[in-house]
Amino acid sequence: MRGIGPSITFAFANLLHPRMLWLMLWPVLVATGIWGAAAIWSWTGLVAWLAQALQRWIEGATFFVHWDASTAALVAAKVLVIVGLVPLIQLTALLILGVFGMPAMVDYVAERAFPALARRRGGSFTGSVWNSVVGVAGLALLGVLSLPFWVFPPLWPAIPVVIMGWVNQRILRYDAIAEHAEVCEMRTVFARRRAAMYLLGVVLAVVAYIPLIGLFAPVLFGLAFIHYLLAELQALRAEPIDATVAAR
Repeated sequence: MRGIGPSITFAFANLLHPRMLWLMLWPVLVATGIWGAAAIWSWTGLVAWLAQALQRWIEGATFFVHWDASTAALVAAKVLVIVGLVPLIQLTALLILGVFGMPAMVDYVAERAFPALARRRGGSFTGSVWNSVVGVAGLALLGVLSLPFWVFPPLWPAIPVVIMGWVNQRILRYDAIAEHAEVCEMRTVFARRRAAMYLLGVVLAVVAYIPLIGLFAPVLFGLAFIHYLLAELQALRAEPIDATVAAR
């Protein structure tokens, strides 16, 4: 079955399979350990620096009212650090999963849902690495472009979700069908399903913030991306030859 709903349903149904359990845990644990250690090491200095910057901005923005904004700035700084930590953990887990887990996940999904789908191997390890580099570079660029919007506290929860929605789909989509699709097929599927892939990426970004459930998010949505894109690839190959050629 095609579509985002069936793909997420398939992912949930297969999430606790023994082959998926280890992949579900260790990339997130490693990523949490890396960024948790970094946060503990730099927490005091980072929060203090950010609080000072926020205090200057808050007091400057409310110059018509004389008040001590240090407490508000300190709380806001802690919230910002925590909000920023979640997407960093998620991104690191996705990168680890992409290198060490996606091939096994692709085999798992293909064996169960798409056994007759031919593997034309249009992707490569170099292509996967380059795709990850583009994803990280895009994250940095979008982070810089979003800086003016961080001055509005109501946007703080939304900004990482919007950015990570793009990053998530960029990192997951290539490895999901690189083993099965030709290069031209990948381009066609990605072009046709750009909005749906972004939606999946946004949902992943939101789920990552849910305690405990967020631990399962990378593998859950890795499975969903694989199922969704292999289904689209299968449908593309089933189209009449003229329509397929025209799409390419």
